[in-house]
Amino acid sequence: MRARGNPLLTAPGWPVLVNSVLNPGATLHGAGTVLVCRVEDRRGISGLTVARSTDGVTNWVVDPAPLLTPSPEHPEEMWGVEDPRITRVDELDCWVIAYTAFGPQGPAVALATTGDFVTVQRLGVVCVPEDKNAALLPRRVGDDFILFHRPVSVIGGRPGVWLSRSPDLRGWAAPEPVFGTRPGWWDSARVGIGPPPIETPEGWLVIYHGVRDTVAGALYRVGLLLLDLENPTVVRARSAEWVLGPSERYELTGDVPGVGFPCGLTHLPESGELRLYYGAANTCVAMATARLEDVIAYLLATRTENVSAVGPTRPQDAWDGTFRTPKPASSPRP
Repeated sequence: MRARGNPLLTAPGWPVLVNSVLNPGATLHGAGTVLVCRVEDRRGISGLTVARSTDGVTNWVVDPAPLLTPSPEHPEEMWGVEDPRITRVDELDCWVIAYTAFGPQGPAVALATTGDFVTVQRLGVVCVPEDKNAALLPRRVGDDFILFHRPVSVIGGRPGVWLSRSPDLRGWAAPEPVFGTRPGWWDSARVGIGPPPIETPEGWLVIYHGVRDTVAGALYRVGLLLLDLENPTVVRARSAEWVLGPSERYELTGDVPGVGFPCGLTHLPESGELRLYYGAANTCVAMATARLEDVIAYLLATRTENVSAVGPTRPQDAWDGTFRTPKPASSPRP
């Protein structure tokens, strides 16, 4: 369900004059929650700024200085640093931030590391333009780190999600396909990875955005899938219907109406609650919640047989555009 206090963060409430606050990466840090927000200034250039909250919902405190901004030493970021995803990597004892570096050659995937969300170390561009929407798994699979991303110009075709492997976060192997669009469906135009996947006994839980082009413009919604733990190119389950779609005023009114863009996810083990932080209408930050066990049960009960195109089956019961506990799978749709 959506947080009652939505939107959580907005440009009018920001401590300095900006155009929009959107698409935050999220993680648990210390005694609270950290959001690394994309903040677009009134030139249209984005940087990344940290906001902190003890309860992850209210009383956000914004750091006085941005964490990461375009730098003259990095021309690939000339037009902005955007859409971060944050992964805690215990092996490295740090967090890895995957973000879009936007410059004259187009969008590219870049990585940076931080141990305190006060300073960062750039690792640089790891996937050349045109590429974006990247998220790193929290552990190696086999001998390699796994990075999900969405290459376009090199691969061609409808933008889909691919993965690359690396032994050191710097040199990356050629991308391998993971999942794509489904013609005619709500995710028919393009798909992109959302927050870093969460490891569960059933597989890697992936939250992704899917886009459908309409006469009124692109419509961004949120879907779910499970990937095999040891072979994450294998999709074990994929939701046929979206689980979060724009319907509230703050999702339908803004710089880009009709957008729900997930970048941040936290899991509270003591309660089992998932908190999804997303950009709404490319203008503000909102949050929605669900229980992890309910999400997994829903996916396993409503999986499609063909995950790359229109599947021959439909779920017995699915969500109605809000990220909330689904109805029991034993109650079929009339």
